[in-house]
Amino acid sequence: MTNKSWLSTPWGNREIEPFRGFRTQIDSLFEDWFGRSMGGMLAPRIDVSETDKEVVLTAELPGVDEKDIDVSLVGDQLTIKGEKKSEQEDKKDEDGRVFHRVERSYGAFQRTMTVPYAVDPEQVSAQFKDGVLRITLPKPADAAKRTAPHKIEVKKWM
Repeated sequence: MTNKSWLSTPWGNREIEPFRGFRTQIDSLFEDWFGRSMGGMLAPRIDVSETDKEVVLTAELPGVDEKDIDVSLVGDQLTIKGEKKSEQEDKKDEDGRVFHRVERSYGAFQRTMTVPYAVDPEQVSAQFKDGVLRITLPKPADAAKRTAPHKIEVKKWM
């Protein structure tokens, strides 16, 4: 009697099993290069910094064109989304042998974050240079008051 535990896959097809590990490795490499996966979609890594006057979000989007990026603010939800499209083809002839290499990569990404302040959408700016997206969100005048801790006295319950 043979052990058939390796035959049981979520899809019930033993032909797919060898590719599961390969798919996981490819997903991991892509996520390491671009960002993490959230709900099946790639989400770029974001750096957040702030001063008294603004919050700045910086996202690395290597290989993405400026025209393929969409930044939107709806209420307190800031969304960065877009698509990476890349194609490279190399062909050379060496000693009567033709070497070919064609590499393509495509992928959609999206990241939504909650903004801790009521921000005027007309004051938000976004710049993109050398694969880095920088979004500046000016803080409202009363932002410092909102983030300062307010001590609340705890009283005995009667």
